[in-house]
Amino acid sequence: MASLWNNKITVSLFGEAQGPAIGVVIDNLPPGEHVDINEVRNFLARRVSMPVGKNVRYANDNMIQVMSGLIGGKTTGTPLCAFIQNLDCQPVNNVTMPKLARPGHADYTGTVRYKGFSDVRDGGHSSDRLTIPLVFAGAVCGQILERRGIYCGAHILQVHNIKDKEFDNIKLTREQIKDLRRVKFPVLDSQAGELMREDIERAQEGGESLGGIVECAVINVPAGIGSPIFDGLENCIAQLVFGIPNVKGIEFGAGFKCAEMVGSQNNDEFYVNEHGHVVTKTNNHGGILGGISSGMPITLKVAFKPNPTIAKPQKTVDYGTMENATLVFSGSHNACVVPACVPCVESAVNIAILSNMLDYPNF
Repeated sequence: MASLWNNKITVSLFGEAQGPAIGVVIDNLPPGEHVDINEVRNFLARRVSMPVGKNVRYANDNMIQVMSGLIGGKTTGTPLCAFIQNLDCQPVNNVTMPKLARPGHADYTGTVRYKGFSDVRDGGHSSDRLTIPLVFAGAVCGQILERRGIYCGAHILQVHNIKDKEFDNIKLTREQIKDLRRVKFPVLDSQAGELMREDIERAQEGGESLGGIVECAVINVPAGIGSPIFDGLENCIAQLVFGIPNVKGIEFGAGFKCAEMVGSQNNDEFYVNEHGHVVTKTNNHGGILGGISSGMPITLKVAFKPNPTIAKPQKTVDYGTMENATLVFSGSHNACVVPACVPCVESAVNIAILSNMLDYPNF
């Protein structure tokens, strides 16, 4: 099971949703970097700011404990290990282990892949609960980047068929990014945000779920970061982003809209600005050319499928008896995971950017 992302920085996630603990080991962080754990907890709190259907278990998410790699609030250069105890884990009983393949989940595929030995309780290692240690790692990396003036921010671009405004991919500022972190429902247009919340509430009441899109941007990344062909900046970011459950697509810059353009429309013309920096007039390339940063804001959009846990009866298979069955979910469900995924996307991008920045001169 590949739960290890190995680049200049190594991030290893461990644990299962209903196991005694989950956590992360981060290796090769630069030594002597100040890490404000309270700020990390604030970052983690954004992951659980769901508008409806909040799972009670997640109230303990910010009780994460640092076990190594941090002394006096500064990184030691050795592996930074953090874990969080699961206060309500279910006991293991092989007789009553779930055998119904939940539609949209990885229960069946995981069972086949790991020959029936995988922990499928509440999603096991594939659960969105594993985004807690991912966000912890991203929050730490984000603090290191921000001391170099590099800021990453994201917002809910779309829920179902309701859309927010897009980022200004040329003039996005640090203040706009920080402002988004202070609101519980991060959108640029509050009116669109209210419509999204209403749509989520209707889906909750009807036992349904909704998908959406998170837009993310990073400012002040210098030109020259990343390496073609397979170590490109887009490659690194995409690897980490696809580690977030329910992600089904990613595009950088203009993305799929490029297919509708001609070359003269898609190409971003260069010029020297008033500060003597080489920049582009437009930013269809999303700040990355040939897998290498251009110095323009890095922009990407991430598509999330609707939460596969819904309250409606669904046809499935009991792979214990190999008979057809009906699955009826009992308990509350989260009608839309997109709001909670905003800091998850930021975290994945923070890790990728910092890992690539370690090669930058005088970092």
